[in-house]
Amino acid sequence: MGAPTVGTDTSESPPPPPPPANCSPNNLTLCAGDPAAPQEEPAAPIVVTLRDIASFRPATPGNGMEPGGWAVVGLPANFVAAASVEVVSGTLLGQPADVRFTPVGYRWSHSDGGIVESGSPGATWDALGQREFSPTPTSHVYVAPGEYTAELEVALRAEYRFAGSPWRSIAGTLAVTGPPQRVLVGEFDTVLTRGDCIADPSGPGC
Repeated sequence: MGAPTVGTDTSESPPPPPPPANCSPNNLTLCAGDPAAPQEEPAAPIVVTLRDIASFRPATPGNGMEPGGWAVVGLPANFVAAASVEVVSGTLLGQPADVRFTPVGYRWSHSDGGIVESGSPGATWDALGQREFSPTPTSHVYVAPGEYTAELEVALRAEYRFAGSPWRSIAGTLAVTGPPQRVLVGEFDTVLTRGDCIADPSGPGC
C-alpha cells in the first residue's frame, strides 16, 4: 500500500451575490449592502421638561418696597424685587445634574387692581439717583388711603447640564412667587410754618 496522499479541493467557491439591480455610482448606499436589511434606529434625543425638574427648587424671591411698608396717596411707591441667577444641584433622569435658573420677567399684582410688569427687578431711588417718591419703572401710585397688598411673581428661564456637558435650555418659563408685601397708604397734608416747630411748638402753623 502506498503512502497516503493529501488531496486538494478543486471545487470552486460560490460566486458572490450580484449587486442590486439599481446599484450605480449615484446610489452607493445600495451598492454597499442589502437595502432590505434592517437599519439601526438613531437614539432619540433627551427632552427635558419643566416637570422633570420639579425637585429642583429655586429660592423664593424677595419682595421689597420703599418707603418700607407704607405709601402716600397720589405719590409713587417704589417696588424692588430680589432675584438673581441661581444654580441648584440634584438628580435628573437618574443622573447627577445641575439646573440653572435665570430671572427674565417680574410682575407685581396690587390689590387695588394695578399691574406692573418689568424686565428688571427694579432699583432703589438712591441707586437710580432719584429723589424719594419719584416714579420708576416698577413704582405704583395708590389713589385712595387704606391697607393693600402687592404680590410679586418672577418668571425664570431654566437650563440643565449633566456632569461635563454644556448647558441646555428647557422650553417655557417657571413662575415663582415672593411673599406678599403689605402696604399701608395714607394722606399727608403740608403746612407752611414760619420756623422750626420743634424749637418753637407755639409758632404760626405749628
